[in-house]
Amino acid sequence: MYTTKNSVFSGNIFFTSDTHFHHIPILKYCNRPFNNVDEMDEKLISNWNSVVGPKDTIFHLGDFAWGGSSVWKPILERLNGNKYLILGNHDCKNVRYGYSQYFKDINMQMLIRIGNRSIYLNHYPFLCYAGTYNRGKDYIIQLFGHVHSGKDSKGLDLERLVHLFPTQYDVGVDNNNYTPVSYEQVEQIISKQMENVST
Repeated sequence: MYTTKNSVFSGNIFFTSDTHFHHIPILKYCNRPFNNVDEMDEKLISNWNSVVGPKDTIFHLGDFAWGGSSVWKPILERLNGNKYLILGNHDCKNVRYGYSQYFKDINMQMLIRIGNRSIYLNHYPFLCYAGTYNRGKDYIIQLFGHVHSGKDSKGLDLERLVHLFPTQYDVGVDNNNYTPVSYEQVEQIISKQMENVST
C-alpha cells in the first residue's frame, strides 16, 4: 500500500481508468461510439487535455493501453498532467518496457489523502476495505476501474456491482463520457450516492 500526502500533488486532481488506448476489441466490448481505434485515441487524448492542465495531477487506475512502446510512448507524450499509474490487468506486461519515466509513480494500489479525505485507489472495486462501515463525515472513498460500467457497456462484472458501497465509484472512461473526473466531481457523486442510500 502506498500512502502520500496532499502536499505532493500539484494543481487540480483528476482520476480516470480503462482508456484502453489502441485496443480494437474494446470498441465492440463496450460499444464505444468510435469508428476505429485511431478515432478513439484522438478523442480520449482531446478529452483528457480539455480538463487536465500541464501542472495538474491525474491518477490513472489501470488498463492504459494495448500494445508496446509504439503505442504507449507517443500517447503519454501528448497527455497533460503529472501522471500516477495504478496497474491494471493489461498493464503489468507493458511497464517493463520502460515507461516509468512518464509517471510520477507506479503502484498496484494507493491510499491517498486529499484534505481530510482518505481515498483508496485500485484497478478493481473492493468488497471490504478500511472505512467501509463509516457513515459519518469520516467515510473513506474507494475509486476503481476495470468493470466498464457505462450505460452502453457489456462488462461481465456488471451484475456484481449491486454490492458496491455508496462510497465507491467507477472512474473509468466508459462511465464518465470518456473524460477524466475531478476530485470535486467525485466528492459530489459520492455525496449524492450516500444521500440516496439514507433516504
